Amino acid sequence: MAMTLVEKILAAHSGSNILKPGEITDIDIDIRVARDFGGANVVKNIREHKLNIENPEKTLFTFDCNPTGSDQKYAVNQHLCRQFARENGIRVFDINAGIGTHILIDEGFVVPGATAVSTDSHANILGAVGAFGQGMGDMDIAAVWYKGKIWFKVPPSVKINLKGKMPGNISAKDVILNLLGIFGANSLLGYSVEMYGDPVDKMSLDERMTISSMATEMGAIIILFPPSQEVIDYCRKRSGKNFQPLYADEEALYDKTIEIDVSVFLPLVSRPGEPHDTVSVMSVAGQKIDSAFIGSCTNGRMEDMLKTAAILKGKNVAPGVILKIVPATDEIWKICLEQGLLDIFKKSGALVSNAGCAGCAAGQVGQNGPGEVTISTGNRNFPGKQGKGSVFLASPEVVAASAVAGHITTPDMIPAVPSLFEQKVTTAVTDSHEKKSIKAKPDEIAGRIWFVQRDNIDTDMIFHNRYLAITDTKEMRQYTFNNLKGFEDFSGKAQPGDIVVTGKNFGSGSSRQQAVDCFISLGIRAIVAKSFGAIYERNAINAALPVICCKSFDELELHDGDNIKINFRTGIIINLRNNKKTDAEPFSDVQLEIYRNGGLLA
Repeated sequence: MAMTLVEKILAAHSGSNILKPGEITDIDIDIRVARDFGGANVVKNIREHKLNIENPEKTLFTFDCNPTGSDQKYAVNQHLCRQFARENGIRVFDINAGIGTHILIDEGFVVPGATAVSTDSHANILGAVGAFGQGMGDMDIAAVWYKGKIWFKVPPSVKINLKGKMPGNISAKDVILNLLGIFGANSLLGYSVEMYGDPVDKMSLDERMTISSMATEMGAIIILFPPSQEVIDYCRKRSGKNFQPLYADEEALYDKTIEIDVSVFLPLVSRPGEPHDTVSVMSVAGQKIDSAFIGSCTNGRMEDMLKTAAILKGKNVAPGVILKIVPATDEIWKICLEQGLLDIFKKSGALVSNAGCAGCAAGQVGQNGPGEVTISTGNRNFPGKQGKGSVFLASPEVVAASAVAGHITTPDMIPAVPSLFEQKVTTAVTDSHEKKSIKAKPDEIAGRIWFVQRDNIDTDMIFHNRYLAITDTKEMRQYTFNNLKGFEDFSGKAQPGDIVVTGKNFGSGSSRQQAVDCFISLGIRAIVAKSFGAIYERNAINAALPVICCKSFDELELHDGDNIKINFRTGIIINLRNNKKTDAEPFSDVQLEIYRNGGLLA
């Protein structure tokens, strides 16, 4: 039977000749990674359950979330991980190395056809080389470190064919922003996406990494690029391995095949709050900015640095505007030094930091304050993600040009005289979040509902990244939903036994386990949603927090505060106020087993 690329990779790592979408199988993981914020919880899980490390040579720590070590809780966690690494012969790519997912490619750990998992929700960037990468929660990673494999549900596949001639002013970041504008945050939820077409064949590795890095923001499991000869040669040189890349079979079956004409693509920006809220750069041109950021796993590569330098050379950042530049890896940083790019950056007035994730990780270079308007090359602009201000997402070219102009613009529209600040405007920003908790072991439960009628509630709304260093579950409860507008007081009002009912794509965004554990700490019994972010669903299942997928609640005629009954085996949900029923997805055998056992590591 013909298979797609993701099916080929997973089959090769599961001992199966054939895999189909929906099948659940154990897959061998070639490289297993924990970062600095997730690493402490991975170590805690390993120690609490008295587990061994299956293969230290395949196990890594990458400290990219806070490479400055400037935050006390991060510093404590990093030191804890270093001690554990020394005890178990695990290699650490420390705070001087850069972004872990980039290191996996550049250091030859991951090659086409390989599998890797990390506590980084953007581990699917490895799809850029035709490898399978997944962000997973702390419990998943601990299990992989112990067993060398983990269960995974084979995703359905979508083939996207790009056609037409790419306009000269379109970058890889524009390509992914255009795709986000087309597909939104959840229409590709749970899919593995494969990219094909002449424009794809011409893309460099750096461009592929930019696009693959934002699969998470589209809700996709991964964006896979069939490896080009350039990618194959690069990975063979870096790894020293003479591997054979995998490709989809010609007769492979795809759930959808979509053709997109790139000739109509425009330079885009994402407006503050949602990466998929994309508009043309010209529609917001002139918007005054306070700061600009170039870096992240999406746009911190060498090609991005060269494009930035070409725009900044001989120019100055606008008065009062702060430009922060963070290369993705230390290797790229050193090349920038050798080629004189750092000199260009510094003469323009930019701040250049050591390599790392930067802006989209709390406490790092790139954060902004209340009322601050930032234009960023990052992958996310969720409220509070890059600080308490507003964040537009754009390409390095647009960000660099905007930093010089003092307002959002394109490289060909940089004015002779930059915009100046005439008055100081302060915009009040309110923190918002909610909390809930769950405890349940029976196959059928009942409880009062919180009817949160919203889609795309991301993990920063559930449990903000400023609290990621917390490992004590009891301490998490007070921060549940405190970044979700209208539900800031949720933790004070939720009662043990309550149930959350919400919309599509609940838990999108980060791989943080805390976004699940905070509900458990409150005693929330279950979460019912129209759909879940892929990583969030795994984390909840593994923690024995019941998550139930229900496509529609219309038949139940729900009101906030209703009591409902849920049967996990049958999927039947009953509104106890009016006895209306509907069918949700019943637990899979795997989910039911993990739930009854009290968790993946129980």
